[in-house]
Amino acid sequence: MAPFPQQFLDSIKAILPAHLTLDDFIAYSGQPLRRSIRVNTLKISVEGFVELMSDKGWTLTPVPWCEEGFWLERDDESQTLGNTAEHLAGLFYIQEASSMMPPTALFTHSHAPQRVLDVASAPGSKTTQIAARLDNQGLLLANEYSSSRLKGLHANLSRLGIRNVVMTHFDGRVFGPALPEQFDAILLDAPCSGEGTIRKDPDAFANWDPESVEEIAELQRGLIESAFAALKPGGLLVYSTCTLNHRENQDVCQHLLDQYPDAVEVENLADLFPGADRATTDEGYLHVWPQIYDSEGFFVAALRKTASIDTEQRRYKLGKFPYLPAKRAEVESVTEYLAGQLGLSLPEDGRIMARDSELWWFPEGLEHWIGTIRMDRMGLKLAETHKKGFKTFHEAAMALALDDDKAVALSNGEAEQYLMGRDVSRSSAEGKGEVVVTWLGHPLGLAKWVGSRLKNALPRELVRDKISTR
Repeated sequence: MAPFPQQFLDSIKAILPAHLTLDDFIAYSGQPLRRSIRVNTLKISVEGFVELMSDKGWTLTPVPWCEEGFWLERDDESQTLGNTAEHLAGLFYIQEASSMMPPTALFTHSHAPQRVLDVASAPGSKTTQIAARLDNQGLLLANEYSSSRLKGLHANLSRLGIRNVVMTHFDGRVFGPALPEQFDAILLDAPCSGEGTIRKDPDAFANWDPESVEEIAELQRGLIESAFAALKPGGLLVYSTCTLNHRENQDVCQHLLDQYPDAVEVENLADLFPGADRATTDEGYLHVWPQIYDSEGFFVAALRKTASIDTEQRRYKLGKFPYLPAKRAEVESVTEYLAGQLGLSLPEDGRIMARDSELWWFPEGLEHWIGTIRMDRMGLKLAETHKKGFKTFHEAAMALALDDDKAVALSNGEAEQYLMGRDVSRSSAEGKGEVVVTWLGHPLGLAKWVGSRLKNALPRELVRDKISTR
């Protein structure tokens, strides 16, 4: 690790709490970051995952602030974690432990939110954590300003079987004017200088200087104002960063308190989890230093909107919405095909929409945003119609409820072959047409019977060179 800039160390020394030392900060910042993961409860229970992985030499130590989070040690570190069959089946997400705090705060202090906004979503760690806590119910708007990161965000949503998300691609400052007071809960994990990430990114300080910190803080003030405007009265805004300085953390929150002194209150996070008081500031925020929990540095604040505020609403120029409600015959046909051929059942809520030859499932409530804001991707891409029937899409197989009797279970060796993009041979023809293939009861994707062979239909971008199921 390159040495810290002296100016940075001076700034840290000036704000470090009295019970912590600069020497410990430097020492912990130079240590490798502990590997941590989060169980995806949309696919498997925490208890089921722990039992499954205990036979594979995985030691899982609970993360105190997230019931689904664990620090991980493995007997065999040679296999890339992202190339394990459990990861590709969506059973867990590789996520730094500290970053699990903001969604925990969002749900601890929010009562059954139905509409949630994640202002800066990619690559999806907190978005997928929120979706799992929502249990695929309600509506989650996941926004990402960087177009290059949208594809990765969607891939993670698909892998983890998430269907209640609307993806947008905007500067986060549009949400207050476009959707004023529309959300029950909002997470603003703001772009920041990344001072807390040095343990996993040795180059985090390559471009650090006080001037860039101030530029970022100005952006954060605009983002938090907009997010607060988009929040319903009574709703909760969680503001977080992976940086350490007060300018991007406490000062940004204070800016909102100064702007709306009669409409915002701080929710104290000292009782968020056992030991949270070790990182709690006088204001009630969590300011996580690397040496407190042996983690990344992080900041989390929970801000309650206590009254409505005046917001200038704007109407943005939108193109023609390319989806129409599917015809009744189309709805019946695709529903029957998915259930009868593949064993996939659609949720009771939501609706099926059509775009040219494609059929999509939209989560309930999405129609309220049509004509208000441009949405890049919504719900689930179910199937495409053609002369001989339907061709199902991978994301539908990963996200819809599955009748195991209709699926084709793969052995360990067959699952490895499938995830490496290869066809799977069987001793005889056991079926006809499309099928969902599973491993240990969990869907991996789609295949098609061609004689006694399962022709691989895994999307090319998901194919791996080496897979481990053991």
